[in-house]
Amino acid sequence: MAKKTDKNSYTIIFSVIMVIVVGSLLAGVAQGLKSKITLNERFEKMQNILYAMGINENESDGDITFISTDKVEGVFAANIKKQLVIQGDDVTEDPEAYLIDIKKEETLAKDPNYQRRLPLFVGEKDGETLYVIPMRGKGLWDAIWGFVAVDKSLVVKGVFFDHAGETPGLGAEIKQRYFMDDFKGESIMDADVFKGITVAKGNNDPVNENKTDNKVDAIAGATITGDGVTAMIKKDVRMYLPYLNSLNQ
Repeated sequence: MAKKTDKNSYTIIFSVIMVIVVGSLLAGVAQGLKSKITLNERFEKMQNILYAMGINENESDGDITFISTDKVEGVFAANIKKQLVIQGDDVTEDPEAYLIDIKKEETLAKDPNYQRRLPLFVGEKDGETLYVIPMRGKGLWDAIWGFVAVDKSLVVKGVFFDHAGETPGLGAEIKQRYFMDDFKGESIMDADVFKGITVAKGNNDPVNENKTDNKVDAIAGATITGDGVTAMIKKDVRMYLPYLNSLNQ
């Protein structure tokens, strides 16, 4: 005579119960961690904005060391003097502009009746005012994003890039120091014409001494990711030009 536990119905019922129990436990854990995850995401945005401004804990040439999470809120508050939201011709201050989801804003802006919100961070480093612009684009495999800090003359003072799934050793190198540091000193303008910055293959300027060509050297084997960075800068920084140009009038 077969045991009850040998029946298919027992196996099915047991599996269903286990799925419900495990699912409930995982949901509870996720809910419990939600506030911590949200806080860590806020800290990461602050760290990235500060890094683009050149405010970090790097000690050597190859380091990428962010302001630590136990200090980042204080450092952010001390160095970010204003958080602005640009919406058409309106410019308002918002102390939580850094929380604006630019991916969501880009999606909403597909509706011609929606006026996209553009967050802009006005910081100060070594007595100089910097304007930090968030960016989001597309790499080879998935999203890329970052921040670019410019001065009043629209010269780049620093950048930070990251990615969701670019190839290790190739496109993923956009978040390495040697690549990001090349952007410092480049202008996004050519006289009065907006050029952005092109990640150029065959740039013939491997140590990036020419800061007037609106170009940085490409990463070998990562052409599509580099093109994505180029397009991202041109697409997103262009939207801030009316405000940035007004600073020099």
